[in-house]
Amino acid sequence: MKINKTNVARLLDKAKVPYQLVSYEVDENDLSAIHVAEQLGENVEQVFKTLILHGDKSGYFVCVIPGADEVDLKKAAKVSGNKKCEMIPVKELLPLTGYIRGGCSPIGMKKHFPTYIHFSAEQFDNIYISAGQRGLQVLLAPADLVRETNASFADLVSGD
Repeated sequence: MKINKTNVARLLDKAKVPYQLVSYEVDENDLSAIHVAEQLGENVEQVFKTLILHGDKSGYFVCVIPGADEVDLKKAAKVSGNKKCEMIPVKELLPLTGYIRGGCSPIGMKKHFPTYIHFSAEQFDNIYISAGQRGLQVLLAPADLVRETNASFADLVSGD
């Protein structure tokens, strides 16, 4: 099956970043990273989801966290230089990033936002992130993702 290149793949090609596109079966009723990990037959700790938050001082920012975890809003606010922050409403996702829920990638958003990746990504040679559409993931090295998104590693989830 031929996989059509997404904008994410084109940007990675342009930057000469090694990656692999991996497709999976989409369940419109379950867009969770846990479902994606099951479809890929991978450890959910290696499948990361991209969340967009809005801080009271910095405005919008991106958190990339392990698929089964929830973002800790206090930790995310602190890391991003805010007093408080909240997840953006789903209806704002497409106009803000160019991506839909279940297909939001930290690479290639309409505008660059400060990006924070959970530090657990560093323990893996490669992690999965969305390739910018439902049913497609990118497998790449965490260090390459940091470079491409100008991100930093941070403590972003509860229980760390």
